[in-house]
Amino acid sequence: MKPLSISDAIDWAAAAFVRCGCSADNARSVAVALVSAEADGLKGHGLSRIPTYLKMVRSGKIDGAARPSSTLPRPGVLAIDAAHGFAYPAIDLAVAELPALAAAQGIATASIRRSNHCGETGLPCEALARKGLVALLFANTPGAIAPWGGREPVFGTNPIAFAAPLEGREPAVVDLALSKVARGPIAAAKQRGESIPGGWALDADGNPTTEPDKALQGSMIPLGDAKGAALAFMVEVLAACLPGANLAFEASSFLDGKGPPPATGQLLLVIDPAAFGHVQFGERMATLARAIERQSGARLPGARRLANRSRAAREGIIIPPEIATIANGN
Repeated sequence: MKPLSISDAIDWAAAAFVRCGCSADNARSVAVALVSAEADGLKGHGLSRIPTYLKMVRSGKIDGAARPSSTLPRPGVLAIDAAHGFAYPAIDLAVAELPALAAAQGIATASIRRSNHCGETGLPCEALARKGLVALLFANTPGAIAPWGGREPVFGTNPIAFAAPLEGREPAVVDLALSKVARGPIAAAKQRGESIPGGWALDADGNPTTEPDKALQGSMIPLGDAKGAALAFMVEVLAACLPGANLAFEASSFLDGKGPPPATGQLLLVIDPAAFGHVQFGERMATLARAIERQSGARLPGARRLANRSRAAREGIIIPPEIATIANGN
């Protein structure tokens, strides 16, 4: 296929999910998330996810027609049930409803349960930062990281995302998994039949491996070693225990159509800077940004992602042939 514009790539991906039985709204939400991740250069959360997502829909592991619902147990708490559907419509609901709660309370949170893989976690935080809010997202994922000193995965790669607004420019965005590398690139390497670099993962016996199959059956090495494992524990509490979701070691894989729905969780936290009794937030952020960017070689978090996005807007999105074959075959 020739490169597609971002808009056309979204239409193409959404059509594939509709053909597989997803509702039009859900298909669009998923397509926007996957194409956006592809454009941002996060290919492990981009179009490479289409084959496994389609398997999950066909097997019933994801309900492609599910509609997320929300309740308001407390004035600043939004509890969302993703209903074993895709994570993206549930996150869209949180992004739509949290700003009003934050405006009223100063701080607000949304918990999401019975959810699934949520892709590029920086995107919803960025969307909230565009509305003037500071945003954090925590997500738990199926077992991938052993507790420090152990061998059996108890935590997921458990990504953390953060975004803060910057006046007159794009928000600053932090998006990272708590393994040295997210599982998405390993799954993508398996699809391509490639090895992975050393230092990413251990096999089931706790030995270093460069084989993606063995890595996916073993455990990921946590970012920062023992410190990363401690942070993964923290995210497990925030994204699974608080929402009432499956713990990482209870969740089925995001990478195949086998087993029950993963039923993982996410937690979004938003803060209104205007709630703190002063008007200095914008100036403080600008001063911080200048202190970083005036140093040669330094850049704000998320700058590389923005450069990739700009390039994709100019040059389009290339649909890998193997993905096109699978998606068009529905």
